[in-house]
Amino acid sequence: MPKQTNRKNEHVSLAEKFYDKPFRPPFEDVRFVHHSFPQMAVQDVDLSVSFDGLDFTVPFYINAMTGGSRWTGKVNEKLALVARETGLAIATGSVSAAMKMPEVEDSYKIVREVNPNGLVFANLGAGHGLENAKRAVDLLQADALQIHVNAPQEVVMPEGDRDFTDWISNIEEIVNGLDRPVMVKEVGFGMSRETIRLLRSIGVSIIDISGTGGTDFAQIENYRRKEQKFDDLEGWGQSTAVSLLEAQEFLPEATLIASGGIREPMDIAKSLALGASLTGISSQVLHLVLQEGVDETVTVIEGWKKELARILTLLQSRRPQNLQRTDLIISGDTRDWCDARGIDFRSFASRSTK
Repeated sequence: MPKQTNRKNEHVSLAEKFYDKPFRPPFEDVRFVHHSFPQMAVQDVDLSVSFDGLDFTVPFYINAMTGGSRWTGKVNEKLALVARETGLAIATGSVSAAMKMPEVEDSYKIVREVNPNGLVFANLGAGHGLENAKRAVDLLQADALQIHVNAPQEVVMPEGDRDFTDWISNIEEIVNGLDRPVMVKEVGFGMSRETIRLLRSIGVSIIDISGTGGTDFAQIENYRRKEQKFDDLEGWGQSTAVSLLEAQEFLPEATLIASGGIREPMDIAKSLALGASLTGISSQVLHLVLQEGVDETVTVIEGWKKELARILTLLQSRRPQNLQRTDLIISGDTRDWCDARGIDFRSFASRSTK
């Protein structure tokens, strides 16, 4: 088995292995203020969102995970079935392997074959240029391209990249030359306002801040190392909540996607309230598919839709974007972060009266 193919299998296996690891929920410091009279009905809620020509039936989707081997192709087939049956958009894992090994293309193409009419996003690392971006989109007949940035993962990965000189210029070339929406996403380490400002300066308008709280790829790559462990880099980065707060000054010009530790409808609601237009879910869906199967995963996701509509009703929000006018109390370490970084966390506490 080629090393790259084996690595793809290891990533999925280890993501599942560490699924139940003790972790700090990314939104534990964020609470909604309850107001007693919703003055609306659950049936008044419309969960759909749209941006950049992309229409989503609900404000969450199956985020990038896997592909690149026979086994991960089977996992992608199951994820695509879930996406098709629930109407969710879906992103594949990085198609970098298919750029080097055409024999693994089918492990990605299966997503489009199973889900011919759904929203499908290709995914590629920032080390690739425009030509590979076009190849990735063509491979999947993709509706958009995700470009992932993952420097902490690469420096811990035994066979990872060590030169990140061209990442920004590559992204700029792709944004200017690709005829599809381009999303730039972290892989679970979060983003700072400086990072977002840099992305905005090269024309990136859709940004997945992907914070800590979910899969920790530094932990996964550290586990794969045979020597010279990098324990200090496990847990590196900012939480999803902190990353969204860092991004406030770029709203509404930038479209924010929130991922990283989102496991339930309340996490989705809090992400939307902090400025996200969409949320991505990875490890929770992967865990369900591997442990419970496709049918049970579909049942769970349909339940999430119903629960999210009820949460929006309690928060007097007919549409997901209305959650940005709800009142939030920010406390604990997240409040301390805001205080240190000059982010006005108090302004969130009484937004509904403005």
